[in-house]
Amino acid sequence: MTHKILICAVALMAIASATASAADGGNDKDFSFKFYGQVRADLFYNSRSNSETVDGLFYMYPRDHDYDDFGQDLNAKPDGSLYTMYSRLGVNITGPAIANGKIATSGCVEVDFRGGGTNYYMIRLRQAYLNLAWNKSQLLVGQTWHPFYGDVAPEILNLNMGAPYQPFSRAPQIRYRFTDRSFRLTAALLWQSQYLSVGPANNETGTTSTTKSQSFIKNSCVPEIMVGIDYKSGKWIAGVGADITSIVPRTQAEYNGTTAKVTERITSLSAEAHLKYKSGSWLVAGKTVLGNNFTQASGVGGYAITGIDETTGKQNYAPVKVSATWLNVAYGSKWRPAIFLGYLKNLGAGKPVLDVLGTGIGDGLDRLATATAELTYNIPHWKFGVEYMLCNAWYGSLDKADGKIRDTHTVMNHRVVMTAIFQF
Repeated sequence: MTHKILICAVALMAIASATASAADGGNDKDFSFKFYGQVRADLFYNSRSNSETVDGLFYMYPRDHDYDDFGQDLNAKPDGSLYTMYSRLGVNITGPAIANGKIATSGCVEVDFRGGGTNYYMIRLRQAYLNLAWNKSQLLVGQTWHPFYGDVAPEILNLNMGAPYQPFSRAPQIRYRFTDRSFRLTAALLWQSQYLSVGPANNETGTTSTTKSQSFIKNSCVPEIMVGIDYKSGKWIAGVGADITSIVPRTQAEYNGTTAKVTERITSLSAEAHLKYKSGSWLVAGKTVLGNNFTQASGVGGYAITGIDETTGKQNYAPVKVSATWLNVAYGSKWRPAIFLGYLKNLGAGKPVLDVLGTGIGDGLDRLATATAELTYNIPHWKFGVEYMLCNAWYGSLDKADGKIRDTHTVMNHRVVMTAIFQF
C-alpha cells in the first residue's frame, strides 16, 4: 500500500508540474524534474549463517562456530530468500538560478522500500539534498553518499557493494567541493542517520555488549570531518581521503554499585586511496582503506578499553586499526563477466587492552578474504545476472598485549545471488 501511495504522489507531482507549465504558455522553465528508479529482485542462497547489517539484509561475512551441547555447530545451516524491497524511486530537480543568475540550484529526493527495523516494505529515505553551484564550487546540504564511497566503488551484483571492504554509507552532511581542471577538492562535515557507529549497549563499566546508535555522535557534538582530493583525466580516476571521527561512548557509568557522570571520548583517524581505469569494455578499479573505528560505513572495526578509573568507572579507549583492500575487474557490455577480490586484516590497538568492542573485532575476527565471479546480461533498461561468492573468515582469541587476534581458525561461506533489474 505504501509504495502505491508514493507512486501516486510522484505521478501527481509530474501532472501538477506539467499543468503549471501549460497554464503559463509552456514558457516556465525555472524548474525541471527527471524521475528515475529501478524495480529489483534478488534471490540468494548462503551455505551457513552470516553476520549481517542494515537490519539483517546486508551481507558481511560468515559467523564463527557456535557449538551446542552435543558438539553441533549452530551456525552451520543454510539460508536464502527473495527480496524486492531494494526497488527505488527518485527525482532530480533543477531549480531557478539565484544571485542574479550566478548560482545554479538543484536537488534530489530518492527513496526505496526497505523500511527500518522489522518494518520491511516501508518507505526509506536514501538521499535528500540541495546543491548550490557557482564558478568552480559546489555546496551540498542534506543526505547523500559518504565521500569515502565516492566515484570509485565496485560494480557488482551483491547489494553490499563490496562492504565491509568498501565503505558503504549515506549520511547527513554539509559538503563543499572545488573543481579546477582535472583536480577536485572535497571537504565535508558529516552526521549519522541510518548507518551508525558502534558503542556500549549499556552504562556498565567493563562490559563489551554493543549496539549501534545515533547517540554516540550526537553526544559528541563534533561532526565527522572528511577531506579528500581526486584527479580525473579521461579514462583515469585517482584520489586519497582522510576522515576524523570523534564519538562519546558513555555519559554515565555504573561501577561497583555506584552511578557517576563521566566524560568519555574516542577520536580516530581513517584514510583511503583509490584508483579506477575505465575504457571501452574494460573496468579495473581498486581501493584500500585504513579504518580506525570506522563502523559507521558498514565496516569491521571498533575500539579497545585500555583503562578504567577505579572511582567513577570511567573508561579510556584506543581505536582498533583495520586494513581493507578490494579489486574489481570487469569486461564487456552486453555480456559482462566480472571478478571481485577483497582482503581485510585486524591490526589491533597497538597497546595493552582490557577488552574490545565493535563490529567483528568483538567476536574475535582477525581476517577476511572474499572472491566473487559474476556474469551479467545487459540491454537498455534491463540487467540479469548471477554471482558466486566464496568468503573465508579467520576467528581466534584476543591477545590483550596489543589487541590483535591469535590462534585463528577458518570459517567459510558459499553464496549465490541471482538478480533481475528493470531500470528507468
